[in-house]
Amino acid sequence: MIKSMTAFASGEIEVNNLTVNCEFRSVNHRYCDVSLKLPERLRFSEADLRSLITSSLKRGKIECALSYKKIANQKHTITINEDAVKALLQATSKIEDLMHNGHPFTAFEILNYPGVQQEQESNKEELLEGINTLVKHTLEQLIIARESEGKQLGALIEQRCKNVQLLVEAANKRMPEVLERIRTKTKERLAEFVADPDFDRLEQEMVFLAQKLDVAEELDRLDTHVNEVLNVLTKQEPIGRRLDFLMQEMNREANTLGSKSADKEMTQISIDLKVLIEQMREQVQNIE
Repeated sequence: MIKSMTAFASGEIEVNNLTVNCEFRSVNHRYCDVSLKLPERLRFSEADLRSLITSSLKRGKIECALSYKKIANQKHTITINEDAVKALLQATSKIEDLMHNGHPFTAFEILNYPGVQQEQESNKEELLEGINTLVKHTLEQLIIARESEGKQLGALIEQRCKNVQLLVEAANKRMPEVLERIRTKTKERLAEFVADPDFDRLEQEMVFLAQKLDVAEELDRLDTHVNEVLNVLTKQEPIGRRLDFLMQEMNREANTLGSKSADKEMTQISIDLKVLIEQMREQVQNIE
């Protein structure tokens, strides 16, 4: 199954009086680069989450972000850290002594000062189990999204492969005519300048020239590479790197074809081939 490296997925779960939200963002990358964004309260789950993600995804820059909010209920009480409040008031009292016009704190401002409210202890095992369940489910949705886009990329690459095959076929049909035209023109021009040309020597030179201009080997390799691309697209494992290598090889053959081009039509075929290969190369960059 072809998988794109570009996708998004999100989900949430309620556990331990918390609503935990998970978001996955994935873009293309040469390797598997996992970035976790976790609030301090959920930091203890980092190792488990990293292992879970890397066991399911092989390539891509993956960002996993967790956030949470407390579930409001009538039984909820706010626990105050009295030591923190006393220390805060003592500090403000000293500051106000140094000020001409002190501005006292309100109770609400003190309540929102970091460390004043004490978090209720969570059952970490229960919370970790809930987080793992959430991440697994969201990860499954991400993979589905990657497969969906991968299917579209595969269809586009297959169509361009068929277009490459048509151009290779056209070049094969065109080449004998190109060589014959070169042969005829060379003989005619030589006859204009030499009264008694050595046609045996001329024939040897023409054979040598034809060998230099012959692109049959390049066309055969292009056709072989295209067939290999189509074969790789059917594999179930990650195929992005293999496809990227094949694109490089195909581009090499197209460039050689252009350098050996002997007429306008063959030059145009070479240009069209390079355009198609570049389009496929850009799409391959997003495949796992």
